[in-house]
Amino acid sequence: MRVRLRRLLRASRWQLGSMAAVVLGFAIIIGAQALDGGTVRSLFQLRAALIVFGGTLAATLISYSPRAILDAIRAAGRTFARQEDTLDTLSAQLVSWSIRAHRRGLLSLEPEVDAVRDPFLRNGLMLAIDGASSEMLRDVLNVERLAQEGRDEVPVRIFEAAAGYAPTLGILGAVLGLIRVMENLSVSTALGGGIAMAFVATVYGVGVANLVLLPIAGRLRERSAWMSRRSDLVIEALIDVQRRSNPRLVVQKTRGFATSVPRVEEIARRLTRTSSEPS
Repeated sequence: MRVRLRRLLRASRWQLGSMAAVVLGFAIIIGAQALDGGTVRSLFQLRAALIVFGGTLAATLISYSPRAILDAIRAAGRTFARQEDTLDTLSAQLVSWSIRAHRRGLLSLEPEVDAVRDPFLRNGLMLAIDGASSEMLRDVLNVERLAQEGRDEVPVRIFEAAAGYAPTLGILGAVLGLIRVMENLSVSTALGGGIAMAFVATVYGVGVANLVLLPIAGRLRERSAWMSRRSDLVIEALIDVQRRSNPRLVVQKTRGFATSVPRVEEIARRLTRTSSEPS
């Protein structure tokens, strides 16, 4: 029972709806084939799969290193994980830091450094505590943000490149299938297999490009845009924290990034209750 509960908790951390949508796309195609009177077995052609999938992988390996492709696959898997750190929770945390810095000074935030897991946020907080100027803080964090955006762009390009190769390899498989048909016009038993490979290879190429590769590239690009907005939020808020600006100003700025930011009074009450609790 405990093992099942743990598995369920792990599964709940994934966006099961998005993962099911991928399966649904293929199920619709297979179902349409069955409803039209065709056999589902006709969609499974080993030679066509070898040409399309193997050729796409080989073409992608020519363009990118195996390590970059493995990193892209891992990055694609992370896009289906639920975001525990939303912009709303991050905004509330940054506002609470601004309240503490405004009331007690920047050194009061030093105990928070070890609890921050995100390297970008931790480095920015350390710079603010160490007395870096606002211009230096912005410059350093902007360099880190641009470097991260460059790294995030590589998996997107890999999946978009693969999505371009797959339909072309599907056409190549179709041509090879038709060549086989033309070579065996006198043998009626060989015509079916050749024609099947010709059309199924095209289905494989177009299907995998539009149902898997391009959607994953879109998810990666959307995640990169989200991370960019998150970085902008961190930069703008930490600069105000470093300046010990009025927390209400920080709230106004964070509302441009987050959908819901608690009021300053509410966050201040939370901090008061936390500080008053016995350790």
